[in-house]
Amino acid sequence: MTTPPECQFSESHEWYRIEGDIVTVGITQFAANELTDITYVEMQDDGTTVDIGESLGEVESVKTTSDINSAFVGEIIESNPAVVDDPSILNSDPYGNGWLVKVRVQETGVEGLMDQETYDSKYPV
Repeated sequence: MTTPPECQFSESHEWYRIEGDIVTVGITQFAANELTDITYVEMQDDGTTVDIGESLGEVESVKTTSDINSAFVGEIIESNPAVVDDPSILNSDPYGNGWLVKVRVQETGVEGLMDQETYDSKYPV
């Protein structure tokens, strides 16, 4: 699976697709591969305000539970019910149907995220 060039990536393996003041968040293919079989997804409720570094929710697999972290200050405006109903979507389509939440952000400029080329060089799939 190709890492999308329009996304930004965190060291904790979240991807962020920035479209104006809306940021869509998911986990990377590298993260999905490391977690192996993802069995459970729980996201914060719509309307929840999050700060940088705070948890947007969690993803559980047969190996571990991982927090999904925010790289932005904002409000969760939508969670993806499809991944709650079928967490395996994160293993098969993490950059498409496997998105987790959409956040309306107060500021879209963020430091510390990687572009696709940098992320792929550090974490090849």
